[in-house]
Amino acid sequence: MNHSSSIEEMDNKDLARLVVDFFHRIVLHYALWFNEVWHQMGREGVLEALDAAFERSLSIQMARLSKILGFPVQEGIPQALLDMPRERLLSLLDGVAANWLANDGVWFQAIEFRHGMNDAKRCNDSCWGRFSPVEAWAIKRLLHLPEHPGLDGLQQALGLRVYARINVQSFVRENADSLVFQMNDCRVQSARKRKGLDDYPCKSGGLVEYTSFAKAIDSRIRTECVGCPPDVHPEEWYCAWRFTISEEEPHR
Repeated sequence: MNHSSSIEEMDNKDLARLVVDFFHRIVLHYALWFNEVWHQMGREGVLEALDAAFERSLSIQMARLSKILGFPVQEGIPQALLDMPRERLLSLLDGVAANWLANDGVWFQAIEFRHGMNDAKRCNDSCWGRFSPVEAWAIKRLLHLPEHPGLDGLQQALGLRVYARINVQSFVRENADSLVFQMNDCRVQSARKRKGLDDYPCKSGGLVEYTSFAKAIDSRIRTECVGCPPDVHPEEWYCAWRFTISEEEPHR
């Protein structure tokens, strides 16, 4: 980028870069607001605020961008997406999911290469502790699930996680009160296997991730790790988690 002293002196390429950078700043500012409200008002407080902020932000930004760029919007969704063939929509969904995973890896490596694996894992596990209940909230909202949707609701929600478009997963319903989730193919672990590397030891993160996700879907659900690296696991799955439910509301 040329070191222009003002926007008026920028050429179109630099202006385009600035537009992209502005979008990045919007994402950062949105995330910082979210993080600070969580810090000051707790998880319930931030999710209540997010419920209002997300809808209003989406409406404002879509209306302005559609006017400037000249694309129609229907109920907050660009018409181009609504008109897209199903196969392309699924391809787009998979691409967005892959980008999400790439972002996760980029952040992990940014810390690992500068501060080491321990700090990277510590940040990773803390991040999952916050992202998982928020993703659960988003899915619960999308599906209009009740406060206590039970194991059926949890199974539905696990099928709409971003991970569900990247990895191969399956469910075993042991009985009415027990559901086992299996990650049969994990993109990260499979890539390591192809390179001849040991499994990434993700159990600490998984314990945070799956426990907080399940509890956010239904506070009665309890999570047990059946197995997760560095645990020894069978060929048919990399990690497995058992979810059980009690009809009694747990003590807080």
